[in-house]
Amino acid sequence: MPTVYPFTAIVGQERMKRALILNAINPQIGGVLIRGERGTAKSTTARGLAALLPEIEVVESCEFGCDPNQPAFLCTNCQERLQREGALPTAKRRIRFVDLPVSATEDRVVGTLDIEKAIKKGERHFEPGVLAAANRGLLYVDEVNLLDDHVVDLLLDSAAMGVNVVEREGISFQHPANFILVGTMNPEEGDLRPQLLDRFAHAVDIEGILDANARVEIVRRRLAYDQDPEGFYAQWAEQEQRLSEEIEQARYRLPMVRYTDRDIYLIAHLTASFNVDGHRADIVILKTAQANAAFEGRLEVTERDIMIGAELALPHRLKRQPFQDASLQPEQLQQRMEEARQQADAEQAMRAEAAAADDVKKNRMN
Repeated sequence: MPTVYPFTAIVGQERMKRALILNAINPQIGGVLIRGERGTAKSTTARGLAALLPEIEVVESCEFGCDPNQPAFLCTNCQERLQREGALPTAKRRIRFVDLPVSATEDRVVGTLDIEKAIKKGERHFEPGVLAAANRGLLYVDEVNLLDDHVVDLLLDSAAMGVNVVEREGISFQHPANFILVGTMNPEEGDLRPQLLDRFAHAVDIEGILDANARVEIVRRRLAYDQDPEGFYAQWAEQEQRLSEEIEQARYRLPMVRYTDRDIYLIAHLTASFNVDGHRADIVILKTAQANAAFEGRLEVTERDIMIGAELALPHRLKRQPFQDASLQPEQLQQRMEEARQQADAEQAMRAEAAAADDVKKNRMN
């Protein structure tokens, strides 16, 4: 029985938990950066999420955990094996939780090719790195702001591309690197460069809970867990199983979630109103909205889904002056959302009028 602290037993911190769940539903959203002071359950929540995720089907004995149902994304070894044998044996295993140390080097992260063996024996030998272990799992990076910038770049590139390619002296090896990226940091120890900050799809700022009743409940649950981890987990097993099933169903439902041109216009007007650079935020908000709709059992994106996406995707991308408040206030977002709604509706009405005028013109010509 798992002995990690149950995800569903975490008191409060709803935005952090929702961001993690949505990235578990769709890892291609691009990861979560959790910023907060010490002792706010950052690592505990991430470990709890990995423990409750449903089992996955993998190619048996593949050290990269390749998905047998995705032949286009197999590692080099599995591709060659499939060509030789015509089919790949499968097995089931739990989601892995991989912890990346702050001292990790590039070779430790991406893996290494044995050039000497390739030259002397003509054999391609690849020593897997952290990305290989994290494929189809959860990669946790504590104190990500203290990690070498180049290593952070590698992680974020792999998370965005879903593949890790290693090339040395004309020899190459590739394997899938599709993982849920979770980075945590304490802002008191320094911040990430803006270029790296923008690469994280979601950012959540958390603080210690001040409500006395909630703090009492946190202490009670933690003491109960420390005294009997398995017994405590058993008390939450039903809630854990229910959430695990909801995530699995949402993953199945996700490809069927629809969005409209109006939704895209709404997102575009919203991000433009905040003067957000680039277009990454727009894409992240839409992906997040789809995942949230799937999680809540719907097949169409709503404005509420877009609001949730904006709350997670915008705060760390806003331009601000020194000493300016870094938070995104709910009423501010609501006001901008109302303005974006009016603009999107007006634009949609103009497009409809233009289309109707074109139809009239074509009918007259006929």
